[in-house]
Amino acid sequence: MKLRPLGDRVVVKVIEEEERTKGGIILPDTAKEKPQQGEVLAVGTGRILENGQKVPLEVKEGDRVIFSKYAGTEVKLDDEELLILSERDILAVIQ
Repeated sequence: MKLRPLGDRVVVKVIEEEERTKGGIILPDTAKEKPQQGEVLAVGTGRILENGQKVPLEVKEGDRVIFSKYAGTEVKLDDEELLILSERDILAVIQ
């Protein structure tokens, strides 16, 4: 099954952080911070302005992005954890 986001929404596969510290200590789930990086899997058609003009999104499929910590809606599709968020919640593209 595929997701096709609407408007200015983006589907992101969250990239989990390393489970060990540099010193080799294994972190339990409760001590980990919420991930803020991911790979864009799908993008919507764009944002529609008040005058009816459609503005295309700046991100594209395959981009690796940093997003706001508590942004978006988590969904599970085919046993894969995904995040649907608005383009305005994306802070940067990693190059």
